[in-house]
Amino acid sequence: MSLDPPPYLSSIQNNIRARPIPWDGAVRAGTITDDQLSKIRAVDKVRKEVRKQTIESGLEGYRILFVGGEGKPSVLQSAARRADVVQYILVLLSDLLDAIPALSKALSEHPDPYQHLLPLLAQTNDPDGPIPLLTSTVLASMISGVPVLSKKESSALPGLFSYLSTLTKSSDGGLQDIAVLEYSALLRGKTSRELFWAQRKETVGPLVDILRSAAGVSNGDSASTLWSGGASVRSTEGVIGGGVGLQLLYHVLLVLWQLSFEGVTVGEGLEDEYDIIPLFTQLLRLSPKEKTTRLLISSLYNLLSTNKQTLLPAAVLARLPGLIQNVNGRHLSDQDLLDDLQNLTEMLDEYTKTQTTFDEYAAEVNSGHLRWSPPHRSPTFWAENARRILEHEKGELPRKLAEIMSKPWENDKQVLAIACNDVGYLVKEVPEKRTQLEKLGLKTRVMELMQEPDEAVRWESLNALSGWLRYSFETK
Repeated sequence: MSLDPPPYLSSIQNNIRARPIPWDGAVRAGTITDDQLSKIRAVDKVRKEVRKQTIESGLEGYRILFVGGEGKPSVLQSAARRADVVQYILVLLSDLLDAIPALSKALSEHPDPYQHLLPLLAQTNDPDGPIPLLTSTVLASMISGVPVLSKKESSALPGLFSYLSTLTKSSDGGLQDIAVLEYSALLRGKTSRELFWAQRKETVGPLVDILRSAAGVSNGDSASTLWSGGASVRSTEGVIGGGVGLQLLYHVLLVLWQLSFEGVTVGEGLEDEYDIIPLFTQLLRLSPKEKTTRLLISSLYNLLSTNKQTLLPAAVLARLPGLIQNVNGRHLSDQDLLDDLQNLTEMLDEYTKTQTTFDEYAAEVNSGHLRWSPPHRSPTFWAENARRILEHEKGELPRKLAEIMSKPWENDKQVLAIACNDVGYLVKEVPEKRTQLEKLGLKTRVMELMQEPDEAVRWESLNALSGWLRYSFETK
């Protein structure tokens, strides 16, 4: 892996390197063979240049040593009952893979180089035990070192991703950082990124949870906290919101930046499932370092430029254009960051110049998530646009409003209150279109929401229904 290993992993590896292994006794016990031991000693505790020359001049033999072949078991298979030997070999193999790129290519030429390593990920009930942890490091180095992913790597990645996801869900920042760095090493190509995205409930979800915590939004908070930019965060030296370390934050953002290069594939899903645009916007607002700002700006540009129609409206709702003006006023020195910032600024400026208040309202409704943006409370907006809202695209906006109201919104009841507010204004301004709204089930849903525990929802639903009833009586 190109980034320095986390201190927690380095500590484990150093402790294992320092342990004396009774190699001759292991041979006498039949744990390993004389040939395996001679190959181990030829590269263990020797100078780097000697190690490199020995491996490169005997690649086939070292392939057999580490992954087996020609009817011979690998040393990991031979020593399966000796945890101390297995741990030592995994650390040695990891060192060799990091220092000698030719070894990764040689191992990948085995018909199935991962078959005896993948089971080690589940060897114990403790996923952060030494053997699974060290195995994941070896697998990440092997797979990331292959020039082009083949079916062998594509078959191995889902199991490795699943194991690493258990580490990202840990409360231990050190374990999270190990997993995230291994993700980053693996996500260097289109195939691995697509496989990562296919497992997004396991892979992306926990990373977003880390970012939400860093942004000051816990999993129980209303999603509107993100949209409003109202989350409060206390940062201390080396740590941002939720106790998330700045290094971990940077590494998580690095992984999502790598994923953003598949913007066409992942952009809409990231927004629909994870509210990624307001989340990145909030993190940009809080960004404590230029390197985190660089990743956020680049990721936003990658996602928005490949999903202009669907994600630019979300960016406006999250108040990204105003924030970008603020970022332009910061003292920034990284040229890549400045280039991406200029491109993002130009794209947002071009989009916002053509947007009317109606466009902003329509974009918000189509986003599927409502917040108290200015149009909702503006009598002038409703007087000028209510009929257009009902007739636009043959009633598409009221249908979308009905779809929004059909959901329970357990963690964001404010959405239901806003939707009732909007229905009330539509009835007030265009009473003759009540039947259109009733056919969509909006009147029935408003009546149901009068029983909601949330006071704001009850109040707005009562207001909406009172208008309905008033016009009903006036027409009798």
